[in-house]
Amino acid sequence: MSIGEKLYSLLDSITSFGNDILWGYVLIFLLIGAGIYFTIRSKFVQFRLFKEMFRVIKEEAIEQSGSKGTSAFQAFSISIASRVGTGNLAGVALAIAVGGPGAVFWMWFIALIGAGSAFVESTLAQVYKVRDGDGFRGGPAYYMEKALGQKWMGILFSVLITLCFGLVFNAVQANTISMAFEEAFGANRALMGMILVIMTALIIFGGLKRIAKVAQVIVPVMAVVYLIVAFYVLVINITEIPALIALIVQHAFGLEQAVGGGIGAALMQGLKRGLFSNEAGMGSAPNAAATAGVSHPVKQGLVQTLAVFTDTLLICSATAFMILLYSDYTMASQDGIQLTQAALSAHIGEWAAVFVAIAIFLFAFSSVIGNYYYGETNVEFMKDSNMWLQVYRFAVLGMVMFGSMAKIQLVWDMADLFMAMMAIVNLIAILLLGKIAFAVLQDYIEQRKQGKDPVFYASRIKELKNVEWWTEQEGK
Repeated sequence: MSIGEKLYSLLDSITSFGNDILWGYVLIFLLIGAGIYFTIRSKFVQFRLFKEMFRVIKEEAIEQSGSKGTSAFQAFSISIASRVGTGNLAGVALAIAVGGPGAVFWMWFIALIGAGSAFVESTLAQVYKVRDGDGFRGGPAYYMEKALGQKWMGILFSVLITLCFGLVFNAVQANTISMAFEEAFGANRALMGMILVIMTALIIFGGLKRIAKVAQVIVPVMAVVYLIVAFYVLVINITEIPALIALIVQHAFGLEQAVGGGIGAALMQGLKRGLFSNEAGMGSAPNAAATAGVSHPVKQGLVQTLAVFTDTLLICSATAFMILLYSDYTMASQDGIQLTQAALSAHIGEWAAVFVAIAIFLFAFSSVIGNYYYGETNVEFMKDSNMWLQVYRFAVLGMVMFGSMAKIQLVWDMADLFMAMMAIVNLIAILLLGKIAFAVLQDYIEQRKQGKDPVFYASRIKELKNVEWWTEQEGK
């Protein structure tokens, strides 16, 4: 066994052990418990204010003390750029291959209850945002320091999200792109890696405004085209949809033998791939939410909740239905993105492999952009140093190259491990700070009942401290 193979084996053993502990004994209860708690305490905000989400997402950025920030839709696009990626195409396929059709149900479940967690974390990010050169920045590290008074916790989270999103998740995105192009065109994965490194460098050295502009263009186009193709596949198979939904529910509760090993495998894979895809409660999307210039923090809480629904209930479901309508999915030798390509090719022809390769390039490359920004804002939290920022940027490029050539299971296992650690730290913080988000929500509701476009003032919430924005006195 070569040195490289030994290192791969050691890394695989470490990640497998860590995932067994964190996912099997900690995160499964914390993730579901927090989602249910936030859903009930917010009085089901993700459902009762669903219509309001579409109203606020159209608002332009407002200027606050000389800083304008991004618009609601740009912040939505940055977070969707990170959410909508390999998790929607490759991750869903991997979940079904390992956990069976029931994994899809648990992906839906974690999106519906996790939307409550998403609302809380993004609202808190807006409350505790700070000024930077591009407008605003913020996220879990900032509310951990300012609201909880625990800077060490903020630094720990910053380290985890920088490693998780900036490095490991970007390796996953690059891995999926290179495998898709290998399947569709026979492309050399090392060559694809070098192309991705060059393209990534051109974007990440351009700053947040360029990131927002690129995401704002790419994300809606790629999502709409992909959903049109998925809708076509569903229409031509419309008579099979009721049976398909029944299959998903039956496997979710172990009413039939699941392909991947019963209810436990379905639940675990659904939660893992669901969290990887929609990021609800993980602490990543708040970094995008904090960049927005809005009149009230709740507006970004609602926008980021809508992003969870868009990601899982629309795009992940589209992929899952196409795979489950593929009669040979249980016997396919492929997993990940190549299973999605095989399924779509069976539905609409061999050209589908090329279409999926292009789609995954757009989905995953936009995720690289969004992931990079999450790391950047946390590098700046730890140390506002241009030298460290440049080190981080080159590390991102290195992991893009590594991911392009690595084995699929290793990069996904690494992603699961870092994702679990990050989510645990953030969920503990927002559980402690949830009452602030609920008070801010109540302020928003009261103003809407009065027919106002809500404007937030920190003085309206007694529990608030160390808030940099929202400090103007009401009535001035």
